[in-house]
Amino acid sequence: MTTPTPQSRRRRQVLSRERIIEAAVGLLDTAGAGALTVRALSERLSTGSGAIYHHVGNMGELLQAATESVVVAALPTPQESTTDPGTEDTGRERIRAAALGLYDAVAEHPWLAVQLAVQVTRSPWGAVTPRIFESIGGCVRTLGVPRSDWFATTSTLVHYILGATSQNAQPSDTADDVGVPRSGARRAEFLDSVSKAWKSLDAGDHPFLHDIADQMRGHDDREQFLTGIDLILAGITAVSRPS
Repeated sequence: MTTPTPQSRRRRQVLSRERIIEAAVGLLDTAGAGALTVRALSERLSTGSGAIYHHVGNMGELLQAATESVVVAALPTPQESTTDPGTEDTGRERIRAAALGLYDAVAEHPWLAVQLAVQVTRSPWGAVTPRIFESIGGCVRTLGVPRSDWFATTSTLVHYILGATSQNAQPSDTADDVGVPRSGARRAEFLDSVSKAWKSLDAGDHPFLHDIADQMRGHDDREQFLTGIDLILAGITAVSRPS
């Protein structure tokens, strides 16, 4: 029997579907969806386009697979629950965990926000949407929501999560960005300028903005995101429970 050389072993590893998806995620993280091409993948993996197409049908399929791999890693698994999965408290905590997992995943992979929106709205039968709805919806059932309202309630949560994460994913900390920087001195400077601008408005016409200007200056996006989740969950509980 011929002993495989280190190069041949490495080639088989590189050409697996998992390795191709891993390389795709790396390209997406580095330069966005526009960088995900067969040529770029071939160069990164030191292989030919035919080998890549052997494992993935096309770039659309690969983009969906890359999105799914990040989503799977972001969502909590049933084994992570430490208490009875059928309780309301556990359901709320698992919804918060799933929401934060997706939020943090989008912060780490900015391209993900657009792909999540595309998958949910244009490909609800694909692999990504069922995973998200199952993770959130499975917990909604524990909150006392009537069965007839499961879809509407779960959709509300999913749409809030995707909308908020998308908003926070748009800007980064480069000089050419338009929007709120996510962190650092530029963010503090931006929020301070907005706060001052709000306070400079006529107090008679904009009393509310005057009241919240200082709160806006020091707010944390992640905590604000969780506040929104908690408000929705509080509303679900209030509406679902009998008078």
